[in-house]
Formats: sequence, C-alpha cells, structure tokens
Amino acid sequence: MSVFAGLRCAMCKTEFPAEALYVCDRCLGPLEACYDYDAARWTMTRETIADRPRNLWRFRELLPITGDPLTGLDSGYTPLVRAGRLAEALGVEELYIKDDSVNHPTLSYKDRVVPVAATRAIELGFETFGCASTGNLGNSVAAHAARLGLTCYVFIPKSLEPGKIVGSAVSGPHVVGIDGTYDDVNRLCTQVGDRYGWAFANINLRSYYAEGAKTYGFEIVEQLGWRFPRHVVSPVAGGTLLPRIGRAFRELRDIGLASGELPRIHAAQAAGCAPVINALESGATHPEPVKPDTVAKSIAIGNPADGYQVLATVRASGGSGARATDPEILDAIELLARTEGIFTEPAGGTTLAATINLLKAGAIPKNESIVVCITGNGYKTSNVMADRLAQPTQLGRSLREFEAFLADRAEQPANV
Repeated sequence: MSVFAGLRCAMCKTEFPAEALYVCDRCLGPLEACYDYDAARWTMTRETIADRPRNLWRFRELLPITGDPLTGLDSGYTPLVRAGRLAEALGVEELYIKDDSVNHPTLSYKDRVVPVAATRAIELGFETFGCASTGNLGNSVAAHAARLGLTCYVFIPKSLEPGKIVGSAVSGPHVVGIDGTYDDVNRLCTQVGDRYGWAFANINLRSYYAEGAKTYGFEIVEQLGWRFPRHVVSPVAGGTLLPRIGRAFRELRDIGLASGELPRIHAAQAAGCAPVINALESGATHPEPVKPDTVAKSIAIGNPADGYQVLATVRASGGSGARATDPEILDAIELLARTEGIFTEPAGGTTLAATINLLKAGAIPKNESIVVCITGNGYKTSNVMADRLAQPTQLGRSLREFEAFLADRAEQPANV
C-alpha cells in the first residue's frame, strides 16, 4: 500500500504533481515527497513491519512509488554493528556502526536511493536512466538499470578512482568521463536530461531518489529496538542522506512507531571539501561552493544540492559538524578495520574521523549513544591505503624457516 500524496516545495509549501520535477518554479526551493500519515498509521505497525522481507521496501508506505517495487528487493536492512572494541579505543560507552559498506548489490548506501528512483522512472515512462556520479551512485545506477533492462548513462569526473569506474562499467552502461569536477558533471547532466528527456536519478528524479535515504534512519531505530540513539554522525556530499535521516526519525515519531527525544545529527566532511562545515561555523543559511581537494572523492561535492536542508536539519536537531584532514581520514579507515574488521572507503573514514574530532571537542559526550554512518566499501578504493600497510612477509616453504621467523619476531620490541 502506498500513501504517497505528491510533491511539495520544502520552502514555500507549494504543491506539485508527482512528475519528474525537482525545483519549485515559484521560489526555486527543492521539492520533496509528501504522504498521508493518517493512512500510514493503519498499516505501519511494529508487528507488520517485522513480518515483511528484510529489505528497504519494508517501509514502502513512506516511499514515493505508486505500484509495486521493481528493484532493490535484496537491498537495505544492513547491519547495525555494536562496535565494542572501537568504543573502547575511543573511550565511549555505546557506539554503533550502521554498515552500508555491505549493501546489496554494489556495496554502498546508494543501493537504497537508486531502487526508489529507478522504480519511479519506469512508473513515469522513462526508458533511459542515468546519473552524475562520484563513483558509488554510478555503480548502483548501472547495476539496477541492468536488472530492469533500461538504457543507462553514467557521467563521472574523469579523475575518478579506477575501481569505481570498473564497478559501473561492468554492468554495461555508457560511462562518460568529463574533464571537470562533480559540479561540472552535474551541470552537464541537467542539460542532457532537459534536452533528451532522460531520467537522471539525482537530478530530475531527485525528489524520489532522496526519499530512499530515509530507510537508513528507519532501520537504525528499528534495529535499536524502536528507540532513538542520542547522536548520529553522517557524511555530507550532495546532502541527500543527512536530512532524510532526520526526516525518517520525525516520521517514525509522528506515526507512533517510536517516541522520545529525537537524536542530534552531526555533519562530517573532508577538510578539502567542507562547504557545509564552513556554513555551520559562519552561521550562513546556504553553503558557499568550494573547489574539492581531498582523498575522499565520493563526498567531494563542492556545491551540495541539498546543502540548505543539511544545515537546517543539523541546527534543528541541536547537532554540529566537523571536518577531517586526509591523514585523519586514512587513520580512521585503519582504526575501524583494526578494531571492528570493517573496511570502509574514505567517505566512511571521514565520518569516523569527524566523530573522533567531535568527541575531542566535547560536542558529543562519551557517555551517550552514538551511531556512525558508514556508507561505502573500502575494497573499491583500496589504493589509498596501499602505501600505509606492511607488505607480506616473504618466506620459503619449510616449517624451520617459519619457526625462525617467529623466533625473530619474539626478540623484537612489542611495537615492531
């Protein structure tokens, strides 16, 4: 059952039909989906949700499609890991990793937003599906387009990591590398979508695409036993995820699935691309664009489309933000892997490094529950860690040689 009721401007509240629209023609504000929450209360109970398949569509009443889901039937419901060893290392009491690095099928949180956009694209009659991407989105768009038999175009900055280019190309889309930043790619895709009538997941279908990110927040609360954490730290790139986590929490409270004080939501960005953190610190209502320069390429978006909504969500929740340098990002990737066995990409390293900085600054108390959002898999960007890690020890095949190696290690200082 869908209770999707159409689109509404997030700023001036003008209502629009549920078409491929994403900007208000009156105030230029972003359009967002709206729902009949009274109807949702009848069908969305803890019991009915528990009986549904463990995928993102278990919350389908609050997702903007009108028919049956067409893809993403194995996406979502990723682990919420109680990170005990990492918590001990950081000196905190209750720490969780929401781990979308293992999301199906392309190992990032984008496998939440793309199934919603792709399903809606088909409902609206589109035959060509594409995106502007810094990597993970392209991987997901290509994979879900392949499942649905859609013609697919993935536009990327030509400097993208090779692993992410392969991750898109393997599904057979047209991959187009553009000489410029993500913001240059996004502008071109806006023109292409208008000229050729193609569906772009994160442009003319952004109003639908963004709603899939709410499932990240829905799952956190369900997996905590229908309670809110006290703090959530989210990476910020184009700004899709963080505001929708906040909206998910409000919707669960409003329809009666959870109660209590809403979490404080904190923004994490790389120091080399931190327009949102700059705005939080200056008091601005909109981020000023910056030119990205960071190892965290998947969140290197200098002009975030939903920057206003990120700022509004962080401030309304009582949250804050922090930036992380490239060395801090790489240190955090290693710390997460060595304490919890989770290998994340630099976006996840940014989120954990920012969390550490927020703890140091006292913005997050160490005795309150914390969820760190890990949104992508480190195996796609393993090259960034290669020079930091020890090379394999080279030995022959004999037991005697291995025993000599162990004896030599025993004689070395403990930190060697």
